[in-house]
Amino acid sequence: MTSHETTAMAIPRVASGVLFVDHKERVLLVRPSYKTHWDIPGGYVEPGESPHAACVREIREELGLDISVGPLLVVDWAPAEGEGDKLLFIFSGGRLTAEQERDIIFADGELTEWRYLPTDTLEAYAPARLVRRIRTAVAAGRRRQAAYAEHGNSVPHPEDGAG
Repeated sequence: MTSHETTAMAIPRVASGVLFVDHKERVLLVRPSYKTHWDIPGGYVEPGESPHAACVREIREELGLDISVGPLLVVDWAPAEGEGDKLLFIFSGGRLTAEQERDIIFADGELTEWRYLPTDTLEAYAPARLVRRIRTAVAAGRRRQAAYAEHGNSVPHPEDGAG
């Protein structure tokens, strides 16, 4: 290829979120004021920012919490019609303490409510692709091994007996 030729390549929008679970393995969802559905805490990665740093920033901005973020749970290739290519990261937030839960404030006004929900009820709160991504993240947390997903569905590895 010469310097005058260009190659088409994906330039995805990148977002990062966190999965908090309670002692019953219910997941923490938040209600954004600008969406019709619930979501996990998180948001878009800013230029020059890593997905991990974006996750920490979003937790601080959205929940008012300054906490460490645990290991990567899921990387999801999830293009969306009208939005283009997307690469979505979910990191483990572990369990919040009772004090951290009391300290949650919606500092930036983007969120109006939070609650823990069982994974088998998520369809009533979130779109199917987000529900699949959350369930993939929960399973990855149980296995203690990050997962690669497409549209929220974990892509099996050959050593898993698939492929």
